[in-house]
Amino acid sequence: MAIQMDYMLVFLLTGIGFVAGNFFLSSLLRPFRPNPKKLSTYECGEEPVGSAWVQFNVRYYLFAMIFVIFDVEAVFLIPWAVVYQSLGIVTFIEMFVFLFILIVGLVHVWRKGGLEWV
Repeated sequence: MAIQMDYMLVFLLTGIGFVAGNFFLSSLLRPFRPNPKKLSTYECGEEPVGSAWVQFNVRYYLFAMIFVIFDVEAVFLIPWAVVYQSLGIVTFIEMFVFLFILIVGLVHVWRKGGLEWV
């Protein structure tokens, strides 16, 4: 068990060192020539109008997170649907428990008004 922990620690430190080293190396190699044109906000080739500090409604982010959650869960259903006959009855029951939890989450979000776009 201690050997496995040593390997995990080595992999963790190697990963952290690799990322930190790349950040440091890129900061040394990148050109640094700031000017007002480069520092301005850019969106689809349009000139920026007004301040970049626009407050968005929090419902936009909630709606996006809910979409991502249910979209990712749908991705789990597709491989299961392809091979569910070979997995047995236990897996079939587990998937219905999974779907039940998703439906409870959807009902909760619906009751809280998270799906209403006002």
